Amino acid sequence: MTGQQVKAVTIESVSSMADVDAGEWNALLGSRYPFLRHEFLHALEVSGAVSEQTGWIPAHLVARFEGQLVAAMPLYEKHHSRGEYVFDYQWADAWERAGGRYYPKLLSAVPFSPVTGPRILASDAACAQQLIEVVTASVLQHGLSGAHLLFPQSTFDQQLEESGWLLRLGCQYHWHNRGYHRFEDFLAVCTSRKRKNFRKERAQVTAQGISFRAFRGEEVDERLWRQFFTFYAATYLKRGQRPYLSLAFFLQLAEHMAESIRLVVAYAGEQEVAAAFFLTGGNTLYGRYWGCLDEYDKLHFETCFYQGIDLCIAEGLAHFDAGAQGEHKLIRGFEPQLTSSWHLLQPGLHEAVEEFLLQERAAIHRYYADALSYLPYRNEDCSE
Repeated sequence: MTGQQVKAVTIESVSSMADVDAGEWNALLGSRYPFLRHEFLHALEVSGAVSEQTGWIPAHLVARFEGQLVAAMPLYEKHHSRGEYVFDYQWADAWERAGGRYYPKLLSAVPFSPVTGPRILASDAACAQQLIEVVTASVLQHGLSGAHLLFPQSTFDQQLEESGWLLRLGCQYHWHNRGYHRFEDFLAVCTSRKRKNFRKERAQVTAQGISFRAFRGEEVDERLWRQFFTFYAATYLKRGQRPYLSLAFFLQLAEHMAESIRLVVAYAGEQEVAAAFFLTGGNTLYGRYWGCLDEYDKLHFETCFYQGIDLCIAEGLAHFDAGAQGEHKLIRGFEPQLTSSWHLLQPGLHEAVEEFLLQERAAIHRYYADALSYLPYRNEDCSE
């Protein structure tokens, strides 16, 4: 891919965000979406979370016109499918049973972060098309099993479809702040039975002597970061796994993106017992990581969901993306929201997956419609 030239735009692949000027990249991003900021992607690389050793090899595409950055795409050569949240293990198994080699593959995504946002950064549609064509050609010319673009905004959907990419749908659960000034305003639009359940769950946490404090990034010192990381790592170690991210990653973010960070800490008396890590961007709060060492009844729901709602209301944020999966979010007011990904595969596998996705998309639409019936709201006005 290095050095390909289409018309007057030169496209190259870079192996590190350090090779791209942070100001240029962030200006091209043109939004407060935190996960594609240069600082975030660079922190993943310098902390070792993204590397050849972890199976995430950076191969970001950058396009320049007369020396100026006019388009870019975060891109990785992947040697497994972990940390993606769009599951293609069955595709890999089928392709390898047929004699193919599924890995490595190309992936445009934010590592370990299933959050919808920009994936193709481009000043115009023509520049975006050139990036799509480079990735498409790379799959076909270099014998890769495929390329995958996960959780994108819909800006360039038509171009991806016209270029032969396949659409896959998913479903997450997001909370929307409809002008609430306090948590009770949110409860007021819920059914009486659900209001009682919410109050009961929150009271159960309080009855255990748990209190909370929300910190902004610049308020978190290294001791508290180390304590948070102990909690975060425990969620993986309990399952016999190593955490994707390191303490170095969080310290790097704290140094360069403190204004976007919110850390909610749960206390039993003066002792920290749990914590949840959030990022903000634009009008959205993103719930990302949490952990605790001891078990407390309903502590996860309170720390990750209700405290997040409280943060949204306090800061006037309109949208709370609390992360992937979790049907239990529905009854707590998190509404179903369709997500998308796009996939281009080698001939043979491409056609088989296309047939599968036709059926899967229909099932996802049925699931979405059914999920709406589990929301706690009193009327349809709250599930637009």
